[in-house]
Amino acid sequence: MTTTRAGTPRTTDATGTTADRGRRRLSARVRILLWLLFVMAVALTSVAATTRSFLLRDVDHRSNGLLAQESGEFAAFEERGLDPETGRPFTEPDRLLKVFLERQYADPDEELIGLVARPGGDPAQFIQPRDLPVALPLHRDADARRRIFDSPDPSGVLHRPEGEIRWAKVAVARHGDGDPEAAFVVAFHPEREVARVDEVFRVLLAISGVALLLTTGIGWAVAGRILQPVRLVRTAAAQLTEQDLTRRIPVRGHDDIAALAETFNAMLDRLERAFAAQRQFVDDAGHELRTPITIVRGHLELMGDDPAEREETVRLVTDELDRMSRIVEDLLLLAKAERPDFVTPEPVQLAELTADVYVKARTLGDRDWRLTETADRETELDPQRITQAMVQLAQNAVQHTTAGQTIRIGSRAEGSRVELYVADSGPGVRPHDRELIFERFRRGTSRRGARGSGAGLGLSIVKAIAEGHGGQVRLHDTEGGGATFVLTLEEARG
Repeated sequence: MTTTRAGTPRTTDATGTTADRGRRRLSARVRILLWLLFVMAVALTSVAATTRSFLLRDVDHRSNGLLAQESGEFAAFEERGLDPETGRPFTEPDRLLKVFLERQYADPDEELIGLVARPGGDPAQFIQPRDLPVALPLHRDADARRRIFDSPDPSGVLHRPEGEIRWAKVAVARHGDGDPEAAFVVAFHPEREVARVDEVFRVLLAISGVALLLTTGIGWAVAGRILQPVRLVRTAAAQLTEQDLTRRIPVRGHDDIAALAETFNAMLDRLERAFAAQRQFVDDAGHELRTPITIVRGHLELMGDDPAEREETVRLVTDELDRMSRIVEDLLLLAKAERPDFVTPEPVQLAELTADVYVKARTLGDRDWRLTETADRETELDPQRITQAMVQLAQNAVQHTTAGQTIRIGSRAEGSRVELYVADSGPGVRPHDRELIFERFRRGTSRRGARGSGAGLGLSIVKAIAEGHGGQVRLHDTEGGGATFVLTLEEARG
């Protein structure tokens, strides 16, 4: 059990996974489903609301059309209609309204009423006697009739607790000063139409609810199927340990999830190789360091009181300690090779650098040293690291040649590629050893002095320096016998 910086207790399970107590996280499957339901709910609600809005607009258009139609028919009848008893135009508003109303057939939610003013009271009305499916029709609501009759507007909406009335009014023309005021009123009651719209809206909401339920089930199943590789990745990651990196995710399909599984498997491959190399490196380093330690301990345990023996023991112990120091320094150098600042490129004259390497290498042994060629070119590289690699190659050539044998050093440039090489005339390297010798703590078996006195890190350092410059180190046979090591630096800038 550990404690977070904020003081919240945390627990660590058997796989090393740390979880916060009291903190409940929603899984990706649940989050996907919740977002899907949210979007679906918003979409379905918007569709239902939009449908209701369209239907209400249709009710408005229909009611307005009915009001305009009835008003227009009455206006035309008033202008051109004749009294059937006299055959002449109407002169009395009562007669006009009565005859017109007798000839009309109103819709179920529509009222046609004729109103004639009476002194000191409500206006007299002429109606088509019938029952309407509304709570309080206009012809039974004296207050509503008075408000419509007295309104200066030709149309409007009257809001009542029993339901609204949409109305239109046409004033009857007066032929003399003694004629009373009269008007034709058409009223439309939209309650049933609006109720039908609301019923459709409720049905749509019910259908949306069922759709959401179906979406929940389908979305849960589909999300689970899509996220199954992700769960496998999480499970595999939780079960991974440094001792067991062999688990892999089964890849199915060709979608992004399959690509994620492939990427995770590739990462596991790299991790497995890295851990294996690390373990091998530690084992080899332990083996290489164990030998000088054993030698030092053995000599110290057997050292007697004789001054000559003590002097020889000190010399041997010092020699072994120096060898251990070189191994440790080489290991630190190889570890630093993984850092981005391992090499520090700068403009360097390649011919001058090659000549300096040649001068330094001549002191390594009594050999026939030759500076065969130099590239007259300026390029960017780390002169210290390149010198270190070339001197190491020269030292390797000295170890596998005898006095008087030829060792050639040179450099050349071809296009964007720069090469520096060391060629010896020794016994060469067997084909099956050519990749082996660049590994840490590994040595070839065919060179003179098969095991030598080194730890087998020199060529690994050369390889690390070459790769740090974005290049590589190559090995091929020297013409006439021997081995040639070439540092190839690709894309060098001149």
